[in-house]
Amino acid sequence: MSVKQGADARIRILFVCLGNICRSPTAEGVTRSLASKEAPELTLELDSAGTAAYHAGSAPDARTVAAAARRGYELGHLRARVVSPEDFALFDLILAMDQENLTVLRRRAPASAQPRLRLFLEFAPEQERREVPDPYYGGANGFEDVLDLTEAAARGLLAYLRRSARAV
Repeated sequence: MSVKQGADARIRILFVCLGNICRSPTAEGVTRSLASKEAPELTLELDSAGTAAYHAGSAPDARTVAAAARRGYELGHLRARVVSPEDFALFDLILAMDQENLTVLRRRAPASAQPRLRLFLEFAPEQERREVPDPYYGGANGFEDVLDLTEAAARGLLAYLRRSARAV
């Protein structure tokens, strides 16, 4: 991905999980918050979506909202939606939370969008895991784990975007 310059220097990033009520809204909210504090020079447009329509129109899972709020992240205003065909043209990066959703995205995306599809945890190489696990059917610790992984990947993503901007 090359960092844009000129009148529309916005970098558009879409975070994707299955239902868009746990992992991807967490990634969106955490990245938005960290970017405003740690990388205000970047002009980002962030969104999240799911590959399935199970929860379209719903707020994030209450456990997700509560865990995020304990760390100072506000997610309650977000609403779940499904990845649309237009997203593949609109977003500069589309970051899946796990391999299963990345596979779904690769099947749906046109050839021109394939290079922009990646796993979110690629930006946290210090993490042993490559996937953000789905906390939906687990206990409270799963939501804290998602936040830990998301904070690490968001910081890595912001560092990557800063380096890319300097290289232009």
